[in-house]
Amino acid sequence: MAQVPQTFFDALAVRTWCGLALEALGRSREEIDAINVYPVADGDTGTNLYLTVESALAAVDAVFTGHEVGGGAGAPPLADTVQAMAHGALIGARGNSGTILAQLLRGMAQVLAADGDGGASSLGETSHSDARGLRLALRHAADSARQAVAHPVEGTVLTVASAAADAVTGAEGDCGTVARAAYEGARAALAATPGQLAVLERAGVVDAGGRGLVAVLGALVETFTGERPAAVAVASPVDVGHARVDDLGTADGHARVPAENLADCLDGTAVLEEGGPAFEVIYLLEAEDAAVTRLRERLDALGDSLVVVGGDGLWNVHVHVDDAGAAVEAGVEAGRPYRIRITHFAVGDVHTTGGGRPPRERVQRAVVAVVPGEGLAGLYTEAGATTVLARPGEPPASGELVDAVRRAHAREVVLLPNDADLRHTAAAAAEQARTEGIRVALIPTRSAVQGIAALAVHEPDRRFDEDVVQMTSAAGATRYAEVTVAERQSWTTAGICQAGDVLGLIDGDVAVIGSDVTDTAETVIDRMLQAGGEMVTLVLGDEAPDSIAERVEARVREVYLAVDTVVYRGGRQGSLLLIGVE
Repeated sequence: MAQVPQTFFDALAVRTWCGLALEALGRSREEIDAINVYPVADGDTGTNLYLTVESALAAVDAVFTGHEVGGGAGAPPLADTVQAMAHGALIGARGNSGTILAQLLRGMAQVLAADGDGGASSLGETSHSDARGLRLALRHAADSARQAVAHPVEGTVLTVASAAADAVTGAEGDCGTVARAAYEGARAALAATPGQLAVLERAGVVDAGGRGLVAVLGALVETFTGERPAAVAVASPVDVGHARVDDLGTADGHARVPAENLADCLDGTAVLEEGGPAFEVIYLLEAEDAAVTRLRERLDALGDSLVVVGGDGLWNVHVHVDDAGAAVEAGVEAGRPYRIRITHFAVGDVHTTGGGRPPRERVQRAVVAVVPGEGLAGLYTEAGATTVLARPGEPPASGELVDAVRRAHAREVVLLPNDADLRHTAAAAAEQARTEGIRVALIPTRSAVQGIAALAVHEPDRRFDEDVVQMTSAAGATRYAEVTVAERQSWTTAGICQAGDVLGLIDGDVAVIGSDVTDTAETVIDRMLQAGGEMVTLVLGDEAPDSIAERVEARVREVYLAVDTVVYRGGRQGSLLLIGVE
């Protein structure tokens, strides 16, 4: 169905653009992943861009929801919406290209949300911007993204962004005219990238990050004109595996390079020289500007592909290094790093060996699990699972779960959401993975302790269906509870609680309201063991009292002679204590 065009750049246009950009990246994700040869041929640029935009869209949707709940008329202010878009992209940015895209969106938001001197027409409280504002926004976006990269390289997404900004300088007309000029300028620059970067020319492809940006700008055109631009070729006009660009079209209208042909094009120097950095390190950082300036210098000396984006006290840091610990320590010295992601470029990766990369054989079966804390993530990883870390108040999106399923690199995957609220998100991720040929079984675990029980009986050597049945049975036989602190006064199934009260929840419902954490935990366990049980699992959060595990274990030994207790440390998991009874 044709998109209804937007006349001005208002909050609805922002939401429409983000939605269309996500759809465009969803359609082109695989082809972008396939042509990803710079700076590392790790085949994830399309996926990283998709996840970055997905996070931006979620933030924009939240603004609309909040506006509606608050009784606001019409759409929310443009400033609130673009700032949410930028913040969502910043906290959800993945990889080198995703981080740069986040800065591009932030640069646009700074102009569009500006009050008077930086924007189109006193936009701080107005409901929309115009063509002039869009031109200024694209220019500032390109410039700020270039400044965020320690050592800008031509023939990349930075070149494409600059070309888009240059192309709209003299563009007259409405937002649709400006958007189309930006798209055509970016498309032309993308086609020229192989002539600017030798690795692209040798592989016979255009820059993957730039291709993603063209898709995002194509969505901007569709937002304002209602017309989807024509497909963009991803191969440069040279022979690629004996096929020319004209031969690479597919039934869905997208030009693609066969992955096996692309792999054949990589010679020993296609990505980086032998001995390049072994780790990708990404984290969010709360820090002052002066500290970030020093951090840039420190990280620049440690590795390459350094991109630091953000501002106003919150930054997203991306770097490739050999010493991942030193990169994280540098963040600790600068401020408070969190949501730390460290990816090892596997042995045999072009980035680390300088040679061709043979396809990695898929394992037969894997488990993917959502976990609420670093300690549990370590426990699950030791048991062989691929984990997705869920911070309190920051549930993972379906795209992150799909990404984890892909990283598991298995023919069969058992998915453990470990949260009742994530069941629909996990179901959507499972459905997406199935379309990619992966057999996925979703076990509706509602707590990490149920996931532990399921993982304990997992046997990858038995038949898939049998394994899933046994894991489901173990999870279902595990009652779960948690002990937490009430944030505000509220009605509960156990009565009225006040802010600061200790709550004991059993199977998701408040069953105990107390004043002491350990006493509440003991009461919860007593109630759970009234129905029987052989094993009590305790997962301690960072803020749980030091003595709670010892006291609870002692009580279980004294009162329930045949019941064993096992204790794990979950880290920053949101709850003071998670409890499982099997």
